[in-house]
Amino acid sequence: MRIASIVGARPQFIKLAPLVRILSHAEKSGKGLSLQHLIIHTGQHYDYLMDKVFFCQLGLPDPTFNLEVGSGSHVHQLSEMMKKLDPVLTQLRPDVVIVYGDTNSTLAGALVASKHNFPTVHVEAGLRSFNRYMPEEINRILTDHCTDILLVPTDRALHNLRNEGISNTLPDKGVLPRSYHWNSQHHVTYPIGINTGDIMYDAVLLALQRVENESNLCKKLGLVPKGYYLATLHRAENTDDSERLQSIWEALDVLSARMPVIFPLHPRTKKALSRIDLKNTGKSIRIIDPVGYFDMLSLQKGAYKILTDSGGMQKEAYYLKVPCITMRDETEWMETIHAGCNILAGAEKKKILDFAGDGFEPSINCFSHNLFGDGNTAERIYEILTHMI
Repeated sequence: MRIASIVGARPQFIKLAPLVRILSHAEKSGKGLSLQHLIIHTGQHYDYLMDKVFFCQLGLPDPTFNLEVGSGSHVHQLSEMMKKLDPVLTQLRPDVVIVYGDTNSTLAGALVASKHNFPTVHVEAGLRSFNRYMPEEINRILTDHCTDILLVPTDRALHNLRNEGISNTLPDKGVLPRSYHWNSQHHVTYPIGINTGDIMYDAVLLALQRVENESNLCKKLGLVPKGYYLATLHRAENTDDSERLQSIWEALDVLSARMPVIFPLHPRTKKALSRIDLKNTGKSIRIIDPVGYFDMLSLQKGAYKILTDSGGMQKEAYYLKVPCITMRDETEWMETIHAGCNILAGAEKKKILDFAGDGFEPSINCFSHNLFGDGNTAERIYEILTHMI
């Protein structure tokens, strides 16, 4: 059985890690079918701090192929990925293609695989922000409607698929129906949505076993637990809109007078900040380079509150029991909003300052819900894969 995983950005490397662990064990033990797992890296993230450090820390093998697509507009990047993926998948002829998340790499992999009629699995399917101005939202919708097995992290994601006409959905954590089969072109006769739980929860649980031994960043920065804010910003809706970016920046500047604001600076945000008038603000914001996975989890775990526009960090904040202020107008992770541990502030300076203060104080009980499964998602995915061929 030849499995091809297509990844390109740091959230995908994190999602890939628990599955690599399970598949590597199966490959070495000779369990089940003769198994070959190949990693295709599109090169969407290529900077060391956004790419190689994650492969090293997460114990990922070197990619079998690195397409080295690099940056560019969404259309340019997507087209380059598809052009370079086409001959690779033609050469490999995988039994299954797996795509992850909601990036351009996700959509490119799904489109090329579906055009070749290769059975395709989407990990983290069914998410919807219901804002089609978000590039990620278009990627999610199109990917879900051209892949065969849609592995969703939550019941809400399963509900979203049903609302879009994908009626064959299973809430029972990864059991394929007996009627499941491929047609003569090796495509499933209908798309199937299955709730497997969230593979990022697997990744966090594995990483937390190593964070204390492998990260001393908080100590190096002189940070006191619950004595600092952690802020990240990278979504196009914020970085490409100068008014939103200015408002968020000014809010972080005010917060930095209350307690330290640690701000790992994404390359896209760095470019965006150079284009606006900072008005001598932000001098107290502690800007640092992007950090590896263990350092980021350590920063999140010790933060008083997290301010972010990242989807992954909203969930990680929930796993680590840290209140999250989401600097977006909507989120694909409404479960965390309804649980009361995450709140939408948009880009409004007043809201951000209010919620970062005492205007948003979640109770410890809000973190006790079992929203994202039990940390065994990778095992469920492996079982699904072994029933596909």
